[in-house]
Amino acid sequence: MSEADLLISRIGHLGSIRLNRPKALNSLTLGMVRGFTRALDEFGLDASVHAVLVTGEGERGLCAGGDIRALYDLPGAERASFKAFWREEYELNARIAFFPKPYVAVMDGVVMGGGVGVSAHGNRRLATDRTRLAMPETGIGFIPDVGGSWLLTRDGGAGVYMALSGASVTAADAIHVGLADLLIDSSDIPRLRQDLGRIESVEDVDLVLSNLARAPNEGGLESQKPLLDAAMAHDRVEDMIAALNGGDCDFARRAASEIEQKSPTSLRLTHELLKRASRSDSLQDCLVNEFRVACRLLHSHDLFEGVRAAIVDKDRSPRWSPATLAQVEEETIAAMLRGDGEAEPAFRPWPAAAWRGWRARLETDGGSRLQERAQR
Repeated sequence: MSEADLLISRIGHLGSIRLNRPKALNSLTLGMVRGFTRALDEFGLDASVHAVLVTGEGERGLCAGGDIRALYDLPGAERASFKAFWREEYELNARIAFFPKPYVAVMDGVVMGGGVGVSAHGNRRLATDRTRLAMPETGIGFIPDVGGSWLLTRDGGAGVYMALSGASVTAADAIHVGLADLLIDSSDIPRLRQDLGRIESVEDVDLVLSNLARAPNEGGLESQKPLLDAAMAHDRVEDMIAALNGGDCDFARRAASEIEQKSPTSLRLTHELLKRASRSDSLQDCLVNEFRVACRLLHSHDLFEGVRAAIVDKDRSPRWSPATLAQVEEETIAAMLRGDGEAEPAFRPWPAAAWRGWRARLETDGGSRLQERAQR
């Protein structure tokens, strides 16, 4: 990692982590994940730091995910090195989810894949008028990872639809699905940084956010909630597609078409991960399940074919193998879900020192997600 790829600083009682690869849409590298983890540990244990702010450089987006093009360009024998990236990235996602202080993530512009992982697990997530959020992995022969199976099964059919279709949503639907908390104007981001740099206590953080927040309009997926809840409740992806195709509106038919274009293997794997996540009460279990599948997909056809079609040649015409959902064998899915025996993510609890002095404040936090996570 270049030292400039991640900018770590202190502004008063605020810790700042800024992703700084704007030409690559702030895509994550292993070095950035490690630097992010070190900074988070330092800020979490420093009693003089009252909150952390996470942003991305440039106006295009917070983060477009992991650097999947780098994976594609690796010689076949070296692709296994990406397992270390996923392991440490998923450990960081869990670290963020249980961070013991206000973690303010600004989900401005493009937020995809790993960008969702470093933002949507936080306890104060700000979308903007420029937010375009997606988990588009089924379109490149992969799965919604970084805890995506956990995040997208918390609130009805819209999240399941996003996971399968890779649909991109604006701030309103990000809030509706439970991936963001508040909407602010992108023009207010400099003011946000300035005001957070002046906080004197944790209580000041939510006052700053409430002063900038504005009400979102109804989102496109939110307006289709009854349809999506019903269609996505089916037990098989084929039945979900059929239910959407049987809908009496253009949205339903377009939604069915979006899912049908994705990797059949990825759709089957994603659906199984979502089912497991919906029965789970642990983000960590979901991350482990995703890690096992990710490692097996390193040896798959569809992942590299999907990256070729979307990122390398950009012809948008992937040749999936198998080509249909019916051709995907149950044993193939079962084997991928078992993983390949690779050492799995190890999740560290925050030490007592990180929580010291924060418990009393959490108890009067007005029912925020920070308090909810502290009680798990």
